[in-house]
Amino acid sequence: MKIGAPNEVFPGEDRVAMTPASAKDLQKLGYECLIETGAGHSAGFSDAAYEEAGVTIMKTPAALWKAADIVAKVRPPSLDETKRMRKDQTLISFFYPAQNAELMEAANKKGSTVIAMDMVPRISRAQKMDALSSMANIAGYRAVIEAGNNFGRFFTGQVTAAGKVPPAKVLVVGAGVAGLAAIGTATSLGAITYAFDVRPEVAEQVESMGAEFVFLDFEEEQTDGAATGGYAAVSSPEFAAAQLAKFREIAPDIDIVITTALIPGRDAPELWTKDMVDSMKPGSVIVDLAAERGGNCKLTVMDKKIVTDNGVTIIGYTDFPSRMAAQSSTLYSTNIRHMMTDLTPEKDGVPNHNMEDDVIRGATATHQGEITFPPPPPKVAAIAAQPKKEAPKELTPEEKRAEEVAAFKAQTKNQVTLIAVGAALLLAIGLVAPASFMQHFIVFVLSVFIGFQVIWGVAHSLHTPLMAVTNAISSIIILGALTQIGSGSALVVILAALAVFMTGINIFGGFLVTRRMLAMFQKS
Repeated sequence: MKIGAPNEVFPGEDRVAMTPASAKDLQKLGYECLIETGAGHSAGFSDAAYEEAGVTIMKTPAALWKAADIVAKVRPPSLDETKRMRKDQTLISFFYPAQNAELMEAANKKGSTVIAMDMVPRISRAQKMDALSSMANIAGYRAVIEAGNNFGRFFTGQVTAAGKVPPAKVLVVGAGVAGLAAIGTATSLGAITYAFDVRPEVAEQVESMGAEFVFLDFEEEQTDGAATGGYAAVSSPEFAAAQLAKFREIAPDIDIVITTALIPGRDAPELWTKDMVDSMKPGSVIVDLAAERGGNCKLTVMDKKIVTDNGVTIIGYTDFPSRMAAQSSTLYSTNIRHMMTDLTPEKDGVPNHNMEDDVIRGATATHQGEITFPPPPPKVAAIAAQPKKEAPKELTPEEKRAEEVAAFKAQTKNQVTLIAVGAALLLAIGLVAPASFMQHFIVFVLSVFIGFQVIWGVAHSLHTPLMAVTNAISSIIILGALTQIGSGSALVVILAALAVFMTGINIFGGFLVTRRMLAMFQKS
């Protein structure tokens, strides 16, 4: 069967659903690949590159739609394009069936199968087909680049002969895929980055990327992301009010705000109000990644960049992935190729539309003359719910004292038992061993006991525990060697000198290694 990618008709859309690299992979699955002439030019892929990959160039969109059994697109089809669809033809694209009921009905009347890449369920084995995450990752990265392009200062702080430049303060609202990409980019550019999300379980992810999570002083328990397929849930009015109050508190101190909060199938929640914009410093920048669904900022204008009266730039572009068309096309075409791999288990160029498969069923909007949207929930949960963490019980002073006494008694009992066992063993050995041997043996046992107490008492504040212990052992060896280095025996002197030399290397090498390890976690 033939799979083809037409030129995108949506104004300003530069992505393409098939690249020369993905075409080669599709051919390995048994498909013949078609591309409309010029479809990849805006993304940096020439017709010659497609021909070299074995792709047939079609001169007109009508010819491609007529020849292709499977059509791969980026944007949803236009109404004119749905007229070109035919029975038993498959369309793979971003379709947004919840928002495009008219398109879905038109495609169904034609008898076509529609696979919506935006409906791929978020389960582990479907991650390779998760085109929404692929595009969100690019949008988050590009949002920081656009913010930097409109921000009048450095992201990182600098101290120069001409003066001191403070680092930019960036707030990322929403720590999903786009938010985490924005956090990583802003942090790597040297900005002081803050992040907020209604899902408390993402705090560790945010902090692991070098950003500071903004916590609310709010008692209400939030919905676990597992219950909503990894997405945020709608907040209660009380939580929303506390959230806005926190944003009003920090708004005057923030230089760049990147909002990514969006719940599938809903309008974007308003999180950055006009009074927050008014309180920001002149020259500040807001990048609203939810502009296509109304925007998280009250003043956002879709597909426009505006400057408010107090000098705040608000960017409401909706084509961030398209602004990096080469990278976006590469990732998106790979997502489609993985979808085709699941659809073609025999690699014979004939798709097997298995509606029992969670991924294929979840992404299918129409099939065999029926509208199959909305799909049933997948049999496998998207993510595991985090176990409930019980708050640690506050102990009274009497309970703390009782615990300390019990721990001391247990430790004392263990030590007394060990000493008693050791004394019994020494007595047993003394009954059969000569007196000369026992003198040296007792000294040996005492040195082991004292050495053990000294070594395990070392605090490893800057060392790793292993480095601290090995350095403590080496220090004791050096002390022993120094006491013997003045001996009258040449052999003892040589062995003591070697001991001092080798343990010295171990100690100073340990400090050097520790310094290098610490330097890895320091910003230059």
